[in-house]
Amino acid sequence: MIRTADLDALPVREAVPALVSALDTHGTAVLCAPPGTGKTTLVPLVLAGLVGGGPRRRVVVAEPRRIAARAAARRMAWLLGEAVGGSVGFTVRGERVAGPGTVVEVVTTGVLLQRLQRDQELSGIDLVILDECHERHLDADTVAAFLLDVRETLRPELRLVAASATTDAAGWARVLGGAPVVEAAGVSYPVETVWAPPPRPVRPPHGMRVDPAQLAHVASVVRRALAERGGDVLCFLPGVGEIARVAGQLGGVDAEVLQMHGRAPAAVQDAALSVAQHRRVILSTAVAESSLTVPGVRVVVDSGLAREPRVDHARGLGALATVRASRAAGRQRAGRAGREAPGAVYRCWAEAEDGRLPAFPSPEIRIADLAQFALQAACWGDPDAAGLALLDPPPAGAMAAAREVLVAVGAVSPAGRVTPRGQRMARLGLHPRLARALLDGSAALGSRRAAELVALLSEEPPREYGDDLAAAWRRARAGGDAYAARWRAEARRLERAAAAAETHAPNGGSRNPAPPAFEARGPGPSPGSGAAPDDVAAGRIAALAFPERVAKAKGGGVFLMASGTAAELGEGSPLRSAPWLAVAVADRGPHSASARVRLAAVLDEDSARAAAAHLLVSGEEVHWEDGDVVARSAQRLGAVELAVRPLKNPDPDLVRAALLDGLRSEGLGLLRWSADAQALRARLAFLHRTLGGAWPDVAHDGALLERADDWLEPELSRARRRADLGRIDAGQALNRLLPWATGEAARLDELAPERIEVPSGSRIRVDYSAEHGQPVLAVKLQELFGLAETPRVAGVPVLVHLLSPAGRPAAVTADLASFWQGGYRAVRAELRGRYPKHPWPEDPATAEPTRHTNARLRR
Repeated sequence: MIRTADLDALPVREAVPALVSALDTHGTAVLCAPPGTGKTTLVPLVLAGLVGGGPRRRVVVAEPRRIAARAAARRMAWLLGEAVGGSVGFTVRGERVAGPGTVVEVVTTGVLLQRLQRDQELSGIDLVILDECHERHLDADTVAAFLLDVRETLRPELRLVAASATTDAAGWARVLGGAPVVEAAGVSYPVETVWAPPPRPVRPPHGMRVDPAQLAHVASVVRRALAERGGDVLCFLPGVGEIARVAGQLGGVDAEVLQMHGRAPAAVQDAALSVAQHRRVILSTAVAESSLTVPGVRVVVDSGLAREPRVDHARGLGALATVRASRAAGRQRAGRAGREAPGAVYRCWAEAEDGRLPAFPSPEIRIADLAQFALQAACWGDPDAAGLALLDPPPAGAMAAAREVLVAVGAVSPAGRVTPRGQRMARLGLHPRLARALLDGSAALGSRRAAELVALLSEEPPREYGDDLAAAWRRARAGGDAYAARWRAEARRLERAAAAAETHAPNGGSRNPAPPAFEARGPGPSPGSGAAPDDVAAGRIAALAFPERVAKAKGGGVFLMASGTAAELGEGSPLRSAPWLAVAVADRGPHSASARVRLAAVLDEDSARAAAAHLLVSGEEVHWEDGDVVARSAQRLGAVELAVRPLKNPDPDLVRAALLDGLRSEGLGLLRWSADAQALRARLAFLHRTLGGAWPDVAHDGALLERADDWLEPELSRARRRADLGRIDAGQALNRLLPWATGEAARLDELAPERIEVPSGSRIRVDYSAEHGQPVLAVKLQELFGLAETPRVAGVPVLVHLLSPAGRPAAVTADLASFWQGGYRAVRAELRGRYPKHPWPEDPATAEPTRHTNARLRR
């Protein structure tokens, strides 16, 4: 029997007429309704005609999480006085409870995405509700874009509602083609905020890691809340591991401790979402933020942490990273305490930090790995996603990286069009890397073994399982822990999915069917044989999923991966003696030269070659290495060297390029630079700096190497090794750069003379080596007697270094006239006592210049 009183009590009821009217006139609408108003339960029942007397329609409600989908279906069935599977049913990954009479079906966005790929018209469905669209999950954004495409091209009568507790209403209205926005008022009670920062600083989250001190603090705040307040306590934590750790620290509290997350058994989820007769502490991930009502909660303890998707470079997959929760998420969490009565929220951070938190969570499309999205878009017939109505366009760099992965695994052609193989991969609901491993691994090893190993890779096993993938596989098969139970269920699902993907060869599924693509087959025995030992099977599956991380031993537990990164096993690892590894998980600290292997399997070279065939290259390698030219014929698997032999007659052009690389890396000092050659370079650099024009830039090696053809030939093309470079006369080569064509070269000695004749008759060398300074003339003071003006070169006065009779610096001037009038007297007074045998006239302007002593002058 329908529970009319409960339905009438839902606040969203007042907004339903406006929503129905909007859908009748426009076909799309945005529904903004606070948590607890009934938008997830009453609205679908009304729009389906199950309550309220409207026309009967088939409605699909898309939820971002499995736990929310199950809970919403059970709540709606309860309101109708039915069991789930009747008028209301649900479908989540690996579980379907629905029947021929089901009118409202609650599904996850991932399930709806798969359904759309199989049936783009969504036959038999009249209306789709996208719930909690404010969370901006990538699947939800993709589903919305696909549904709008369907409305525009195939089924204009399909109705669409974007529903959320708090959302960018204007943005969604724009994407839905100017859809009306319907707002529902909610009933909420006041929530007191209690700031409860840790007593001592804690380390910020890094990757998936959370400081244990912060979790201990959260547990202490839960105990404090239990002592200070009544009612159930709902504590928000970022993930399953943190929930388990805090639960372990709450032993002895006077309340039942429940752990609620997407992986929890259905019985535990049901218990958390049911009214209880005793006090409870519910430790939950973000699943309880908005789409679920947890009865009895009067207190929220917010850790302030959340998980957001990132590209997991350790595995080459999309993964979650721990971040500070946004202010919008904080408001959602706090609101849980005021659903049924006044409550309180304990925030485990300082009030001063609150304003520095991000305002909203980042849309997944901006930060996540886009390989699955790109495959879905390619299957839809829009490889670049350029024609999809998305709130945020996918970043070009992330899409390019995704395309590389898809091409490598054979899911799309180089032009981006989906292949039949790619369509089968898309049906599996896996990252394309893991889909490749499942399909090719099933053919090589049998579908059950491949599915079990891929299930291990899709949810990394606990660290206590060790770093050997094969050993972890055996432990999961024998284990009775929660991970092993989830693993077995996922393995069964993947086995069925692999069989279904092979059975239903995809001729449709894309409005732009792709031409046939290559069928990559995994290494190993004939399809379905399953004869390979566990170690071999594990290595093959891991290599198929992560071909760029097949790795060859270098010794001492260190391996070189095909990607070029070194990977190191921990002490005591049973894999240290393996000649090859297939590395499934490896992480590298920000200042570490090599990665640390977390999960890997033994591999043989043939399997490595087969799995990473697209990285296999053979050819001549001529390059500069360890100070000389190295020429060899090599076969490589990415960065891993397989076979090498020396080349007797390498391509001269490759040798020349290698020599240029050597000059770039080690400098032009590899050539023969005499003192005259160095002086010539300095003179030319001075003229370029002073006059420019036709005078070449020779001061910097880079500028000279750009003109190697103009001055280093033909000697460079004749050279074969480092020693040959040392025979090239750099001075003779530099002469080729002089401006001979304009005739300016003939003025070199006039504009920048190598030597200047001074009054004594000596020809003194000019030093042009100062990079940005004046040319320097270092000469004994007495040799300049009688010289009134400072010498100039190219119009620039030289900097005169005046030396004592012993050749030591006595003074520096760029203005001789001023020096004779002023500075000379002080220098004369100091030096005449030291060098009494040399002339020190009072008037140097009229004195005879000399480089000799008084006695010599008297002869």
